[in-house]
Amino acid sequence: MSEASRAEVTVPVELHDRSSKQPSNTAQALAREPDEHNASMPTAEDVEVQANSKLEKADLIRLIASGFAFFCSGINDGSLGPLIPYVLQEYHVNTNFVSIVYGVTFFGWFTAAATNAHLTQIFDLGSILTIGAILQLVAHCLRAWNPPFGLFAASFWFAHLGQAYQDMHANSWVATVKAAHRWLGFIHAMYMAGCLVGPFVATGVASANSVSKWYLFYTFPTGLCVINVAATAYAFRNTLAIKKKGRSLDDHVVATAHTQSRNKNAVKEIRETLKLRSVWILALYFFFFLGVAITAGGWVVTYLVDVRKGDLADMGYVPAGYYGGAFVGRLVLAEPTHCFGERLMISIYVVICLALQLLFWLVPSIIVGAVTISLLGFFSGPFFATGISVGSKLFPRHIQHSALAVVFVVGQIGGSVFPAITGLIAARSGVSVLQPILVGLICATGLTWLILPRVNKHQE
Repeated sequence: MSEASRAEVTVPVELHDRSSKQPSNTAQALAREPDEHNASMPTAEDVEVQANSKLEKADLIRLIASGFAFFCSGINDGSLGPLIPYVLQEYHVNTNFVSIVYGVTFFGWFTAAATNAHLTQIFDLGSILTIGAILQLVAHCLRAWNPPFGLFAASFWFAHLGQAYQDMHANSWVATVKAAHRWLGFIHAMYMAGCLVGPFVATGVASANSVSKWYLFYTFPTGLCVINVAATAYAFRNTLAIKKKGRSLDDHVVATAHTQSRNKNAVKEIRETLKLRSVWILALYFFFFLGVAITAGGWVVTYLVDVRKGDLADMGYVPAGYYGGAFVGRLVLAEPTHCFGERLMISIYVVICLALQLLFWLVPSIIVGAVTISLLGFFSGPFFATGISVGSKLFPRHIQHSALAVVFVVGQIGGSVFPAITGLIAARSGVSVLQPILVGLICATGLTWLILPRVNKHQE
């Protein structure tokens, strides 16, 4: 019970006691008497309940803002594929453009991982999240006016640096709230919702005129990112600040000492993170899982057209089935995954995904392929959020941000390397190599999950 709460209860008792000159025990009885005056006074318990109610409402606003931030990230990631043919035509570049974007994307995440520990020594949570939102807004503003190719490619560094800051810190914060498994499922479902919406809007804008003005699509995510900046700043306004410095010494001396202390703390945090075995095992899990997700989403259309002889206009919608399946899976499977045990359920999902992938490979049917890729998205939906949930329990609180940064960066390496490797091998042996590569990646995902350290009861 707070000091303010006790004051609100006892002050009316003292005034009543002075007017009636009753003994102290009588005053206590009068304080408890349900007369008209006391009935209108809030009790300490009422004040405490109201405070908790306000806190829950504030948390709900933060959760909604976090989900919207992930939706914006999904719009960015899901829209690139449909726009690539228009971009290649506009800038007269070859398919190496895809490799450039993968490289710039990875460098954005790598920059975030390298700077994250230092950034957290300077800025509070709200400030870092808002910086991430602003960087994404800058990226979309650069793209919306048909910039030179070099600037267009560089914009992906800004976009993914901003996404990395928002994703890492939003994930870490959401993992601390009540029923975190549900809310992690929600924010990652919002990401997949963005991946689902992005291609439809991008295709609609790019194909609207005989002369494509594909770049006008980026006015759509620009507007969303303006809302993202405002929503993030408002929701996390209580931590929208720079961490305060000491005032006991001369300002210059304090600033120098504080900077040195921050640098030492950041280096210490990074070293401690890199020594933790569970960080690297979970990072490998994301390395292989994102390799599966991005390779499947990126190459399935080419596979269905070249190997299964499907029509390009129809096959272009197959990735939407994958993203839609993942969106539903992240919402629907979050609760059973938590109730029946994360380790057990993810292992079961891996086996199901492997069976679906083998079915896709061995049954030469376009319909079967489209259905299985959608179901693959559904059953792999909980992989990401569950990995974050387990990591938040395994990693010590003081290095959690740095640990998740390492995990995400290694995961992005997998999401960059495996699609590129698939493309290089496919150039020589054909895109049919997609199937054995996906089977191997799914198996590797399951194996790394099984060797992940168990979460102790006190950590849960």
